[in-house]
Amino acid sequence: MSREDPDVIDSVEKAFRLLQSFSAERSAMTVSEAAAATGLTRATARRILLTLERLGFAETDGRSFRLTAGVLRLGYGYLAALPFWEHAQPHMRALSDELRESSSMATLDGGEIVYVARVPASRSMTITLNVGSRLPAYPTSMGRVLLAALPEPELRSYLDSTTLERLTPNTITDPDELRAELRRVAEQGFAVVDGEREEGIRSAAAPVRGSTGRVLAALNVSANAGRVSLEELRGRFVPRLLETAEAITKDIAGLH
Repeated sequence: MSREDPDVIDSVEKAFRLLQSFSAERSAMTVSEAAAATGLTRATARRILLTLERLGFAETDGRSFRLTAGVLRLGYGYLAALPFWEHAQPHMRALSDELRESSSMATLDGGEIVYVARVPASRSMTITLNVGSRLPAYPTSMGRVLLAALPEPELRSYLDSTTLERLTPNTITDPDELRAELRRVAEQGFAVVDGEREEGIRSAAAPVRGSTGRVLAALNVSANAGRVSLEELRGRFVPRLLETAEAITKDIAGLH
């Protein structure tokens, strides 16, 4: 048990820390590399990696370890429990087909959004996102919808602990300015972001709510700025986005 918190099991915390250290940049690691990436001792990293291999979550060539498809079982349990996944997909496909742009849905995990559903457009864009992809919340339309729905103490904690990096010349980096923007999002019921996470990408997002009115997720439409003007995004896309979010909300009423 953790010396700091008797209700936390240290070995479980360390195992998940190691699992999360794998990434696109670190798809395979030796024991020494895993220890360096996580701050664990070499002996602890080795035992955890061998345990993951025994459980089918990792494999090794005798030197390096990499995750297997078995880890997807952990994420699928979450996706399978979401009340809106199956109900949202038909609405998202219809929205994407009509507007000929990508539609996505995300939830908030700490300071990041996590994609839980996505319908890509046939047209290509400069970014590739899939279910499970994570992005910082503050410069994204879905993130702003989700942040705007946080209780004040949680929002204050987020703003106090998050470094607002200037990802593009348009990124809001002042906490007071971001707070004002989040108030605007909460009042108008949607968010519009113009090239704040990536230049040339515009998006709009709206909340999807549960039966109690609590925001469960955010739904968005994103487009290339060269194809869709800000005026068209607000005038044509946002009304359809709001209608779709409301339709999903009605479909999942009683499920959450």
